[in-house]
Amino acid sequence: MNWIRPKRAPLRLDPDEYDNLRYQVLGRDGWRCQSCGTMSNLEVHHQEFRSQSGDDSEQNLITLCSTCHANVHRSCGEDETSAASKSALLRLGLGKAARQRRFAEE
Repeated sequence: MNWIRPKRAPLRLDPDEYDNLRYQVLGRDGWRCQSCGTMSNLEVHHQEFRSQSGDDSEQNLITLCSTCHANVHRSCGEDETSAASKSALLRLGLGKAARQRRFAEE
């Protein structure tokens, strides 16, 4: 008999801890949008959506300006899945390999 494993509970931080993590991610990313480089209207994006069991962790978050953040979600359309998010990030040049290169240069 095949057993279906339940989804793991995502790591969800309380508001104060999340705010601290958000500032940590913004600092890690140099207070710049990781897509266009602007330093205004910054937001933190969950690469694997919370609704798809994405957690509140530094590895799952990336800094985007409000325009690029909206573009990622618009690119996902009605299908807001982590795969659609990753695809949209790749189109913006923000795939995992690109982020690793960017962080290695710092």
